[in-house]
Amino acid sequence: MRSSNPVFSRRGFSRDNGNAGFNAQPQAGGPAVGTNPYAPGTGNPYATNPYAPADTQLGGDQQAPPSSRVMTIDDVVSRTAMTLGTVVVTAALSWFLLPVDQDSIGKSYGIAIGAALIAMVLALVQAFKSKPVPALILSYAAFEGVFLGVISSAVSTYISAGVVPQAVLGTMAVFAGVLIAYKMRWIRVNRRFYGFVMAAAMGFVLLMAVNLLFAVIGGGDGLGFRSGGLGILFGVIGIILGACFLALDFKQVEDGLTYGAPREESWLAAFGLTLTLVWIYLEMLRLLSILQGND
Repeated sequence: MRSSNPVFSRRGFSRDNGNAGFNAQPQAGGPAVGTNPYAPGTGNPYATNPYAPADTQLGGDQQAPPSSRVMTIDDVVSRTAMTLGTVVVTAALSWFLLPVDQDSIGKSYGIAIGAALIAMVLALVQAFKSKPVPALILSYAAFEGVFLGVISSAVSTYISAGVVPQAVLGTMAVFAGVLIAYKMRWIRVNRRFYGFVMAAAMGFVLLMAVNLLFAVIGGGDGLGFRSGGLGILFGVIGIILGACFLALDFKQVEDGLTYGAPREESWLAAFGLTLTLVWIYLEMLRLLSILQGND
């Protein structure tokens, strides 16, 4: 199972038409090779389940047999709760321990930027590992929380105290909306959808990088993609992209459940969902900050 997110993507991707629902089962006789992302011939690392009895291990294109060490939706929920909980706890601590008043704002910003860089490095290290490492994932969540806490505190102090809870509620609303749309089959996650979202995300990230470069060289807001009318437009685009990546994450969790990914893969699911929710929260926070600043 691979968990997509706005920064990078990992191994495997279902080649079906995105019609299956959560806990859906393959058709009688098992899914065909090329449909099951874990089937032999597609680089399936789970074609032989090391946790299953020898006489029930996968052969051909069969589905993984039931096992107490196969990933379940409860595993995904619990790991995601742990990862997001770590983000929330460290964000709350940094909010109170790293003040953003005139005397301390420089130091707090420096710590926040350092934490963000460490979080990015940890995320990249995990991305290139063949197996999930819970310590890496939770460490990423901790450092990401420090960054979010300082940024949220600054926005609450200098723009509006109501922006942060609005951004949190907005992120939760996007998550719930995408989940409902996915389960109702209003969103079809297939290879075409995946390709479009990844291409759009790459273009978005490149534009933001160019804008940051111009801002560093010339000062101000660079090309204006992070403020004013263009900032609002790109904020909306960023939130829509985050919603699309949530749909990809839901599909990949579904594939892992359907085809019997090992239990440890639930950590990758939690990691991907956390990355995507952080992306949506930051875009929501920036969009609401611009709107509040224009009042």
